[in-house]
Amino acid sequence: MLAARFDIPEIAPEAAFEPHYNVAPRMEVQVVSERDGARTLAPRRWGLVPSWAESPAIGDRMINARAESIHEKAAFQRAFGRRRCLIPADGFYEWQAGSGAHKVPMYIYAADGAPLAFAGLWESWRDQEDPHAAWMRTCTVITTTANATMRPIHDRMPVLLDPRDWDEWLGDDASETDLAELLRPAPDNVLAFHPVSTRVNSARNDDPALIVREDPLTLFP
Repeated sequence: MLAARFDIPEIAPEAAFEPHYNVAPRMEVQVVSERDGARTLAPRRWGLVPSWAESPAIGDRMINARAESIHEKAAFQRAFGRRRCLIPADGFYEWQAGSGAHKVPMYIYAADGAPLAFAGLWESWRDQEDPHAAWMRTCTVITTTANATMRPIHDRMPVLLDPRDWDEWLGDDASETDLAELLRPAPDNVLAFHPVSTRVNSARNDDPALIVREDPLTLFP
């Protein structure tokens, strides 16, 4: 399905994966990138580690990159210029303020049921102290201000790229100005959402029941 959706001619064996319903930092996600006009699908660890980093621990603070400053921050500048990608997802979670101190987890997904394509960046890192160390390939999700649909839940949202913009985002010909114009909130009618179980609050839980609609009145005792 991903191959057809993202026009990938062949998926490498290492890209085969089990579906996840609760992706946490340091977990691998599937990433679409392009080289010489050909798209590939490959795993990347979530949490971008710049090539100059002393330790991969920095990736825990780099799971997201703000669109407004992506061209200024050293951690993202080079990847924005040369290593852009799409990160496919069926949906994502955000937490909406509820009664008292409770926050209600929301599952957010495309209103038409199609897979989403987050704008992302990827990087390669290797321990310079170990000449035999393997390369670690990582990624980050670019975020922007929330649209009207998301605003009651959170003030930020992932950049969701329309299929018409994928070629420009993945290719080599667009200017920095053109690319920056793609990093905007999605139209208000693109997304839908519903409350889900608080089991999603723990990364140890990773099963299809997490995205099932729940009555928010039953979430908290």
